[in-house]
Amino acid sequence: CTMWEKIKLSLARFMQGRYGSDSLGRFLVWAALIFYVLGMFIPSYVGGLFSFLGAALLLYVLFRMFSRNNDKRSAENRRYLAMTERRRTARRQAKARFQNRKKYKYFRCPGCRAWLRLPRGTGVVTVTCSRCHTSFTQKS
Repeated sequence: CTMWEKIKLSLARFMQGRYGSDSLGRFLVWAALIFYVLGMFIPSYVGGLFSFLGAALLLYVLFRMFSRNNDKRSAENRRYLAMTERRRTARRQAKARFQNRKKYKYFRCPGCRAWLRLPRGTGVVTVTCSRCHTSFTQKS
């Protein structure tokens, strides 16, 4: 074994049974980084407060990563994912709309504001929303 393989194996043994990284941990690392950057540019005690918050968040991330209470940490992550589900879904749908923008015309229903789509080049079509059953005409 080389020295790097020994280090890798010892780190793997150390992390056995510990929680590790997850979505909430990655979010908290980014939040800590933002607090640190704000702390560098904001003068006086407010900047120091931001730097302190960044350090506190990083310590909490380390605590979560090295924790052996996996049930509690995964419950925290599930709550975070449940809170951010709408934002993640909206981002995923916006990406899909952007990728398919040449094949389909996307528009919102005037009744319920749901996203609908029509194949491009079909002309003027009467559309019935599948969610609220509102009928309207739309050019594709």
